[in-house]
Amino acid sequence: MSVTQDLIAKAERREILFGIVGLGYVGLPLAVELARAGYRVLGFDVIAEVVEGLNQGRSHVKDVTGAQLKQALEGGRFSSTTDMSRLSEPDAISICVPTPLSKFKDPDVSFIVAATDAVKKRLRRGQAIILESTTYPGTTREIMLPALASTGLKVGQDFFLAFSPERVDPGNKTYGTRNTPKVVGGITADCQAVAVALYQPAIDTLVPVSTTEAAELVKLLENTFRSVNIGLVNEMAIVCDKLGVNVWEVIEAAATKPFGFMKFLPGPGLGGHCIPIDPHYLAWKMRGLNYKTRFIDLAGELNTEMPMFWVRKLSEALNGQGKAVQGASVLVLGVAYKRNIEDIRESPALDIIRLLEGQGARVSYFDPHVPRFREDGQEFRSVELTPELVAAADCVMVVTDHSAVDYRMIKRHARLVVDTRNALPKEA
Repeated sequence: MSVTQDLIAKAERREILFGIVGLGYVGLPLAVELARAGYRVLGFDVIAEVVEGLNQGRSHVKDVTGAQLKQALEGGRFSSTTDMSRLSEPDAISICVPTPLSKFKDPDVSFIVAATDAVKKRLRRGQAIILESTTYPGTTREIMLPALASTGLKVGQDFFLAFSPERVDPGNKTYGTRNTPKVVGGITADCQAVAVALYQPAIDTLVPVSTTEAAELVKLLENTFRSVNIGLVNEMAIVCDKLGVNVWEVIEAAATKPFGFMKFLPGPGLGGHCIPIDPHYLAWKMRGLNYKTRFIDLAGELNTEMPMFWVRKLSEALNGQGKAVQGASVLVLGVAYKRNIEDIRESPALDIIRLLEGQGARVSYFDPHVPRFREDGQEFRSVELTPELVAAADCVMVVTDHSAVDYRMIKRHARLVVDTRNALPKEA
């Protein structure tokens, strides 16, 4: 039996030990789902507190409940470690590490390089390595393959290499790891076959594509599509503001068309780890091929400008009441990048707070999901949302429309509201 056939057979019998490198928003839900499918899973993370907490049954990721984690632990199917020397143990390894941008908006693949190097040092015959981290087309073949092949093992025969982009949507109650279709591309046909067989027990729908480059590009297209369309409606918000037209009314009316229109909503900017970042990976790659991605660049400019647009709207609203931003008390509602989650990565709320404080405003915030955070060395703590606090603020600014907020109370007691999310009730 070939190495390929052996791995596929072991996957069918659930005899695979699955390694997950990176136990964050992507890796931990995947680990729990693989364990639920019957695999044994060994998680790896460089943060000792995360590993200790997981082994004691404490989940740091909201989409993984304590009960789900406890079930995996009690069944003996999941454990985690900081010991990278144990990477020789798993038959399959999914790499789910962060891929941020540098301060110059260039891809930072240092976490992928570090994970690849750790795997390379322990790579053995019969292992499958699958990269899940979002990255630019060519990363798997150009960075990972040469490193792993330098061991003397042959890809597609001795070891298997594939790319399968994460499609996590934090806080989504409908689609999670299992029922979100999973794209898979391999370096060789056998690499693809092995990766598909490995994921099949844990994922409802698998979508094979011909190459790792195609799989890498799928994720970038998905989030570039969202970025460009959000950029379009953000510009429409500015257009409507200048025309004195209600942008929300325009969008809702347009959305009644049963074909040819997809509803996107404007807001204070883009947040999260995907939509603000992924298009830059594609734009950076294309600059190296002497092509300017005009749609991507323009959408990025528009979305980046939205915090400033809303701060200007707040300034105009205060001016209308004879007040300046300097010295004004502003209560920001919501600092997470989207509703009903605790994630503040790339949140436009952080830019808005920074801009307001830079203009001399006294800023406080309320977020039921983010009790505290640090930004630029400064500690912020959520206040208690009371009618008295709302009434005392010169302006309340809705930045993230969490469901737990009583917007009717806000409307009754606030002296002035700037609503970036159309969250306030419409009744008088």
